[in-house]
Amino acid sequence: MKPLSAKRARRIVAGDYAGAGRRFAVCVSRFNEYITRALLDGCLDQLARHGVPSDNVDVFWVPGALELATCARRIVERKAADAIICLGCVIRGETAHYDHVCRETAKGIAEIGRRTGVPCLFGVLTVDSIEQAIERAGTKLGNAGAASALAALEMASLMEKI
Repeated sequence: MKPLSAKRARRIVAGDYAGAGRRFAVCVSRFNEYITRALLDGCLDQLARHGVPSDNVDVFWVPGALELATCARRIVERKAADAIICLGCVIRGETAHYDHVCRETAKGIAEIGRRTGVPCLFGVLTVDSIEQAIERAGTKLGNAGAASALAALEMASLMEKI
């Protein structure tokens, strides 16, 4: 069976990056704040560049990555944002703690989006070393916070169009 081409689709719907008139919440883990603050800076810069006024962005600091989903869930309950961006950094240690935190954080954030329909973006770095975290927080590999902001803009727009 041939894949459906754009020419044959009845309708194609895609989000855009226009941020004017939309509200965003950013939940940020204080743990590894040296990294998460850089992710937040990249995120806020990207939202501003796409027309989101600072009054339409709320930033919520939580203790660690596991608390991101709890914060995001409350934001959804309060209908306080068109999309939620969760930012954090979990660096592998010598115990299984890393695996548990990464798994539960990812599951929690994804579950909120699936259950509520409010886009909830996973901007949590899960890395083996501080060097890898630095690379993903604004050096060699770009800024994962900025990338999460772009995804939030696109998803907020798409949800409005559906």
